[in-house]
Amino acid sequence: MAEKLQALKQRVCVCVDDSKEKFHRLGDAIWRHPELAYAERQAHDTLVRFFTQEKGWTVEARYKLETAFRATWGPAGGADGESVVNVGFLCEYDALPAIGHACGHNLIAESGAAAAVGLKAALESEGAWPVLIKITVLGTPAEEDGGGKADLLREDAFEDMDVVFMAHPSQEDATYIPDVAEHDLVVKYHGRASHASAYPWEGVNALDAAVLAYSNMSVLRQQLRPDWRVHGIIRNGGVKPNIIPDYSELEFYLRTPSHKDLPNIRAKAEACFQAAALATGCKVELLFVRNEFHEILRNRTLEGLYEENGTALGMKFITVQDSSGSSDFGNVTHVVPGIQPYFYIGSEALNHTAEYTAASGADEAQFYTLRTAKALAMTALDVIFIPGLLDKVKQEFKQAKERGLKHGEAATKKEI
Repeated sequence: MAEKLQALKQRVCVCVDDSKEKFHRLGDAIWRHPELAYAERQAHDTLVRFFTQEKGWTVEARYKLETAFRATWGPAGGADGESVVNVGFLCEYDALPAIGHACGHNLIAESGAAAAVGLKAALESEGAWPVLIKITVLGTPAEEDGGGKADLLREDAFEDMDVVFMAHPSQEDATYIPDVAEHDLVVKYHGRASHASAYPWEGVNALDAAVLAYSNMSVLRQQLRPDWRVHGIIRNGGVKPNIIPDYSELEFYLRTPSHKDLPNIRAKAEACFQAAALATGCKVELLFVRNEFHEILRNRTLEGLYEENGTALGMKFITVQDSSGSSDFGNVTHVVPGIQPYFYIGSEALNHTAEYTAASGADEAQFYTLRTAKALAMTALDVIFIPGLLDKVKQEFKQAKERGLKHGEAATKKEI
């Protein structure tokens, strides 16, 4: 079995290399037309067209969401009546305002598609398998703003997957970087306009409320746990200095290592915003976005497999202890075992910068992106064919969820 598995992994690599120009065109088409969350129509159509043209895939456009899609292959192999091993790959493709694909989501889409196509080609190169296998590719919009994966989870889009894979561009290869839980909100203050010099006493200053709220949140930081984060901006502060602003608006992100702690930090933030309204006489609206982002639930079994396969392909992995950002992939890992490794793209530029936009569209990124796709598909082969491995992955997933529940109970008791 070990020899057959190695032969299948080699077949993945050959397939990805043979089709590298096709994958490059896919990623480049998405990079050249950056689109914001929930509006990724061109990227959606590009990916739907790609899988429609690939032989053997069943493609569902606008799957559950307008700019999501699903492509499936199988189940194939094994014998009738056997249970199916469904391996999922995710494609992201939304961009950032003003600076385009500064987080490399075009490469996430490309690596996910290449991994799925490479895995299918490897499986088709062998006549018989001991299990029924299915491959599912989900196009997941709106990671940068909104949380498309959380929307798809609500629609049960992941319910029959056994494992799920995606990889994210970075400055290094790492099997895991600690993504934290996050909940975002918009704060709106409504006051009353008046001439700022002639009769200011007639006004109710919404900008004062915003400034107080911002200051309150800044003061709150020193009372927060060291690994909690609050950060925000004033998006609207008035229109002219001699008009007392009757409207102001802030946007804040709240982050904690575990989503179980989000209610606590939300309550503290709400007190800050309400206090500013009370002090200024303004009315306040607190508009929390629909989806929380959860922390990634680690699966060290899958991480170890990916590192083995990546090392065999020449990756040099580092260990990252500090938290990074937040992602709706974390929500997925609380429902399905999965990993989101990070990969080097040939540049030291930092994500969410114009320099990273250029790097994610550069030819140099292609080698690293497709090497990552190979490692993902090779890891999927391990899960499919190594006896007992999928059971081990699922058992670790179950234990991690149980630890999370205990953490939530402990946090609640401590807060009380």
